[in-house]
Amino acid sequence: MKLLFVYNPHSGVGRIKSQLSDILEIMVRAGYEVSVHPTQAAGDATAVTAERAAGYDLVVCCGGDGTLDETVTGLMESGCQVPLGYIPAGSTNDFAASLELPKNMKKAAQVAVTGDAFSCDVGCFGEKHFVYIAAFGLFTDVSYQTKQELKNVFGHVAYILEGAKRIGTHPSYRMRVEYNGGVIEDEFIYGMVTNSLSVGGFKGMTGDDVALNDGLFEVMLIKTPHNAVELNEIIAVLTKLRTESDMIYTFKTDELFISPYQTIPWTLDGEFGGEQTQIRLKNLRQALTIRVPGEMQ
Repeated sequence: MKLLFVYNPHSGVGRIKSQLSDILEIMVRAGYEVSVHPTQAAGDATAVTAERAAGYDLVVCCGGDGTLDETVTGLMESGCQVPLGYIPAGSTNDFAASLELPKNMKKAAQVAVTGDAFSCDVGCFGEKHFVYIAAFGLFTDVSYQTKQELKNVFGHVAYILEGAKRIGTHPSYRMRVEYNGGVIEDEFIYGMVTNSLSVGGFKGMTGDDVALNDGLFEVMLIKTPHNAVELNEIIAVLTKLRTESDMIYTFKTDELFISPYQTIPWTLDGEFGGEQTQIRLKNLRQALTIRVPGEMQ
């Protein structure tokens, strides 16, 4: 059996470097002939995976959410049904948390080569792909700028409060959103289209009834607050002091078409996804087979 191992040597301040030998030994003991590729630049994991995946029985990537996103994109572009193993080594690792992958890299490597196969959804963003989130607006970089000490003490409330401090200076976007026969037209300060149990390192942000293989996105659109009452209402819902609000739209859908009145910058899986005017997002149901711990099934 042949294994393509793609890793980002810089993820998580180079965490993998001290464990690379042990990780490779785990792969070899599992019966694989291993080809190793350390990524050289942005987009490299996509290019290598797209070009070479068809010649392997298993692809394993190691890095943060960005490395995972690139590798999955490469698999989608390759057109082959090669399973993926993932060894999380970044600072946030949202999708790894959703998959209940071990934080210990050697244990994660063992799951990557011997774990159960799980078919999960993949998002299509125009011509691009994303694994767990496409987002625009206020909170798209907050999780990476919120101090870890605040996260540890206040949980996802720290994430919300950090974003709330910027509302007065952050642009909002008027747009038309079409989904499953429904239409919304409003002005929004934040929106996310997700297939994840965790966003920004915080669980529970995407709702209570989330499945990674049901062919549906969880969508949240937050209206632009125009006074302190509306802002407090939004914060109350996001921090679960209230269950609902007219200031926040939430729904599930397998596809949506977004038409903003101006160009909007997006992030895909925590990385810059380009500036878009009109964009169609589609859920590719169970398009990716990934190795997970046996108890997740």
